[in-house]
Parts: sequence; C-alpha cells; structure tokens
Amino acid sequence: MRCPHCRDAARRAPGRAPRLTDEQLQQLLAWRPRLWEAFAAHTRTEQVDAVNRLLSDAAARPYVSTHDGQPPHLHYADENADVVTRVRAATAAGLALVLTETDPCRLGRCSAPDCRAVFVDVSRNGRRAYCSRLCATRVHVSAHRDRTRRR
Repeated sequence: MRCPHCRDAARRAPGRAPRLTDEQLQQLLAWRPRLWEAFAAHTRTEQVDAVNRLLSDAAARPYVSTHDGQPPHLHYADENADVVTRVRAATAAGLALVLTETDPCRLGRCSAPDCRAVFVDVSRNGRRAYCSRLCATRVHVSAHRDRTRRR
C-alpha cells in the first residue's frame, strides 16, 4: 500500500476487521505480489502453479464452522489464528475456487495504464476491463480529452 491514507485505513478498519500491527501490515503487503502472480499468469498452467504455491504457503485447511449461531460456512484457517494466517488462507482458497469453479479468464488486471489493481470479473458477459468505475472514468475522460485536443 503506497498511500499512507490507505495504510492508516487498513489499520483502523471498522466492523469485524481487527486492527493490524505494523508487522502484520508488512506481512500482508508482502503477500500481495504473491497474489499478483495468479492474475499476471499468461497460461492456465502458470495460473494453476501460482495458485498451488499460494495454497501450499498459506497452509489453507478448509473446514465447516457454525460459530456464533451462523449457518454452516467454510473457514480456511482456524478461526483463532492470527489475521495474517486467515487472510492468506482465505485469499489462496478463493483464487483456487475461481480457478476451478469458473472461467480462469475471470481473474483480471485493471486496464488503466497506471493501475496495478486486480479483480475477479463477476460481470454477466465476462468482459470487465477496469478494477473500478473510477479507473474506467479516468481512462475514458483522458481519451475524450485527447480526441478533443486533436480536433
């Protein structure tokens, strides 16, 4: 996270999100490029290899839980594990599910030239190109301004 505002927001996220220590934040930031490998892979074999490495390193162990009166749902790490372990296990397992249960092409990278964000494309037609409306708008406004200048 390059932005100090985002880093501060991650530390004090509301709701069920725990507060992160500087060490935990650094561990999660170090995990981010590892996740990027699955999105940046050019072939299905590269994607599978990247996700398998994540699963191995995260030591994801799925099990069904019914804590706090909730209906049965999956956990990918012990619910008492630290936040880094839980995030790593959940993200690795989530990517594995996308890769095996949907079209692997649904793992996308933002098409904005200055954005490195990734996303899972859940659109109906599977043609999402940007991580957010903000990026899409920035690119389209820039293209419009370029066309207007050339006239």
